[in-house]
Amino acid sequence: MSNKWRRFEVLLPLQFNDGSDLPGQLLAEAVLEIVDHFGAVSYETQRVEGHWRHGGVIIRDNLAKLVIDVPDILSNRRWMKEYKERCGYALSRLICGW
Repeated sequence: MSNKWRRFEVLLPLQFNDGSDLPGQLLAEAVLEIVDHFGAVSYETQRVEGHWRHGGVIIRDNLAKLVIDVPDILSNRRWMKEYKERCGYALSRLICGW
C-alpha cells in the first residue's frame, strides 16, 4: 500500500441558476456518499465564489468545497473520478433543468 496521500477537492453549487438555494439534503447526500466510501470528508462552510463566462456573459456561482485526503492508490483515484462525473451530471440536470 502506498504511503503517499492525495487531496481531492470538489466544488458543489449552493444555488440553482435562478439564485434560489439548493436543498440542504442534496448537499448532505453528496457529502455522505464520500463519508460512506472513505470514512471521512471535510466540508468548508465558507462560500467559494466562482466566475465563468457563458455566451459572453460572466456568471457568478456560490460554491461549497469538499476536501478529501486519501491514500494515493488507483482505486481511490478511479472512485473520485467517477464520483465527480456522476455528481456533476446529476447536479447539471437538476440546476439547468436538463
